[in-house]
Amino acid sequence: MIQIEDSIVTFDLFEKHFSCDLAQCKGACCIEGDGGAPLDESELKQIEDNYDSIKKYMKPTGIASVAECGFGEVDKDGDLVTPLINGVECAYAIDEGGSCWCAIEKAWAAGECSFRKPISCHLYPVRIKRYDSFDAVNVHKWSICKCAFKKGEREQMPLYKFLKEALIRKYGEEWYEMLCVAAQEIESGAIDTTRF
Repeated sequence: MIQIEDSIVTFDLFEKHFSCDLAQCKGACCIEGDGGAPLDESELKQIEDNYDSIKKYMKPTGIASVAECGFGEVDKDGDLVTPLINGVECAYAIDEGGSCWCAIEKAWAAGECSFRKPISCHLYPVRIKRYDSFDAVNVHKWSICKCAFKKGEREQMPLYKFLKEALIRKYGEEWYEMLCVAAQEIESGAIDTTRF
């Protein structure tokens, strides 16, 4: 792992290749798993502030779930997450062209919403765990994303480049520039990842 400001970043971010393959996975990350997408309090407020725009793209079952649970809920681990429909799919998930899509992002893409989507969704497959003095930036491995790792290999798309926009949204341009410098040092052999 390598430290960038107050973040400890896994070497997987540099060494793994990734490119979402929606044609293969059909957006399964929005409808599978054992919990909703992680949220922070500020995101909950942004969903609430934009809900009228988001709601018009949602499924009736998603709207019912939000009416029952609120804009987010606390899961069994005590974490704030998006509410689920029948304990399975995200309340903000919608069907479009045979794939799962996000009502929040659809409203954002239409220029009707100031909030794009939860940063945890934007960063996936990266997951960030906050500790007292640092963030642990790790790569989550889930079988439904096998096709995305394979596509990334074919396209030679490093994960940190695929997630450029999301990483800048989370940490800023300067942080991302430092990440790119670290990537160059790893590629040149100046940082030996096998020693760690």
